[in-house]
Amino acid sequence: MTSTSESRNSPIKLDNLNDAIEFCYESGWTDGLPVVPPTIELVEKMLDQVKLDPFETIAEHITTQRKCSAHAAATNAVMAGCLPEHFPVVIAALRAMSKPDFNYHGSTASTGGSAHMVIVSGPIVSQLNMNSSGNLFGSGNRANASIGRAIRLIHMNVFHMEPNITDRSTQGNPGKYSLCIAERAEKSPWPSLNEYFGHPKESIVIVFATGGFHNIENHFASTPEEVLLTVADSMSCLDSLTHGQSVVVLSPETAEIIAEDKTWTREKVQEYLFNNAWRSINDLERIGRPPMDQTIQSSTQSENYSPGETQFEIDRQIIRKTDPQRYHRGIAPEDILLLVGGGDAGAHSSFLPSWSRARNSLMQIEVI
Repeated sequence: MTSTSESRNSPIKLDNLNDAIEFCYESGWTDGLPVVPPTIELVEKMLDQVKLDPFETIAEHITTQRKCSAHAAATNAVMAGCLPEHFPVVIAALRAMSKPDFNYHGSTASTGGSAHMVIVSGPIVSQLNMNSSGNLFGSGNRANASIGRAIRLIHMNVFHMEPNITDRSTQGNPGKYSLCIAERAEKSPWPSLNEYFGHPKESIVIVFATGGFHNIENHFASTPEEVLLTVADSMSCLDSLTHGQSVVVLSPETAEIIAEDKTWTREKVQEYLFNNAWRSINDLERIGRPPMDQTIQSSTQSENYSPGETQFEIDRQIIRKTDPQRYHRGIAPEDILLLVGGGDAGAHSSFLPSWSRARNSLMQIEVI
């Protein structure tokens, strides 16, 4: 076997498979579940898939100053159960998470317990046989499960974001095991996400630090407005109402209702949700939430605050100009990522809010 860390250490020789599995567990390399022992052969096959120098830095944790090499990423991908063809998705996700506005450290160390969600769109979804259909957020698909798990193992083994030590999550999040989904583009009334973001012939990953999963159900809705008001209500619940971004995954059954009226473009849906996902300042005051200016001030004191250099400061300038009597989910319609996913039957959609009480992490996109 080979090491999980940044450098390539001497191989470790063990007598049998069970000893290797137990060694990985005793070494603290697992997420609590057994891992695939990372043999030299398996790691080299992973690296061959992407043709990268093993010592090339793929991602960097700015706060801890730890770097993830291609070799370390490959080792953890093997342990997560990835096949070599899954590895390009892992690499793209890591590169996206390394972008400053994603806030790698805050979203892995916070008491808020965010999970790093990976959304895949484009031709690679069918090439890898990824699940975009029934049980979308659940178990059962190797590509979805192992890609998401690889990201989590890298957080722990390379960047040392360990539960109850550097990962200070109060209650955690099931997505911390694995949270990777694929867009069901063939059921969407709108262009696929890779097309929407300007990569019609390529595949992309979108990474998002999310605080949790909200199931949205309304089996009685029969018009776009009824469907979307239900979604907006979930988005504006007081427990997760912030100026952060959102992911809304509509079920095919729900998307069909909206698609019956061709005037409902993705942009129109985003605008409708934004305009209806809000609470009054009085509502916030009733639960002890600070005035908007105070929220902005506390955000500017975060470690990400860098005036004039990142998207964070630009966003805060926009927030200051918003309706003083309404507190919206997000700061603009474009803050809502909209896609279709899940099984054919059932009016069950989902809303995933951003992590943090402010706007401290922004979703990022990377071409695979």
